[in-house]
Amino acid sequence: MKALVYTATQRSEIREVPAPQPEQGQSLIDLHFCGICGSDMHAWHGHDERRIPPLVLGHEAVGIAKTGPYAGQRVVINPLMSCHNCAACTRGDEHLCPSRELIGMRVPGGFAEQIAVADRNLAPISDDLSFEDAALVEPLACAVNAVSLGRGRHTPHERVVILGGGAIGLLAAYVYRHQGYKHIAIAETSPVRREMLEKLALCSVYDPLTTGPSWDEADIVFDAVGSGKTRAAASALVRPGGTIIHIGLQDNDAGLDTRRLTLQEIAFFGSYCYRHSDFLDALKMLESGAVSGAGWAEIRSLDDGAAAFEDIHNGMAPPKIILNIKD
Repeated sequence: MKALVYTATQRSEIREVPAPQPEQGQSLIDLHFCGICGSDMHAWHGHDERRIPPLVLGHEAVGIAKTGPYAGQRVVINPLMSCHNCAACTRGDEHLCPSRELIGMRVPGGFAEQIAVADRNLAPISDDLSFEDAALVEPLACAVNAVSLGRGRHTPHERVVILGGGAIGLLAAYVYRHQGYKHIAIAETSPVRREMLEKLALCSVYDPLTTGPSWDEADIVFDAVGSGKTRAAASALVRPGGTIIHIGLQDNDAGLDTRRLTLQEIAFFGSYCYRHSDFLDALKMLESGAVSGAGWAEIRSLDDGAAAFEDIHNGMAPPKIILNIKD
């Protein structure tokens, strides 16, 4: 079968690879769309020792089940694999399972014509939800989980600054708006993305290289970049008693002002992946029309996947590129 294969640092190409053979408890999925995630880019840059080339990346995948309990149905794949037996899994925190994995990490992912996944990692999607929007369930679930970490500490009248206007930052804005927040600003350095974000009119947008948000401090700072620079910016922007939510994983450089966080009782939450309940909540949001990829998610052919990685690397891409496996 045809697949886009990560072959070496900053290199990927279309190859013929063996078709998957489902094991007991797995379904064979005929894939239709798969989004490019920031973690795919992290691997492509050679910064993820868990993703060893040659490897088929991709985990934001949707398609039609060919076998298994959902045979013939349109499904979205929950790519998070956990043991379901440890303390974390039994309390519903399967995203914190010590043996957690994602498809496209050590096992082949979704940038291919087919994939074999566990039946329990599938969710049927309604006929009203397009495959293109369904491919946003996984990143939206990440945003749903991250936003939930501030629940109980803040109310919708408060101010939110999101650092990074990529898919996770933008989807976080959608989640905050869905929860009633009205004072939201996104900091984005890319002029291509800023123009697109401004057209969406979802929230205010600014270039952090030249200016700041329209208020002096934020109640919540949502760091969707995760660099030393953004951690420093978050430390300075958040108000005393406020919250920093850190979901980006760009680097592990210094930048967080732990002294200010301590003296001003600022809460800091790291966020990774999502619970199964977050995944289902994200699917409901998309099926209800609360979130859509219209105006910011670009569809490209799988054959153009290598060029898509290059465009993202060069800052010439929209917040999300989704690869059409069938085109």
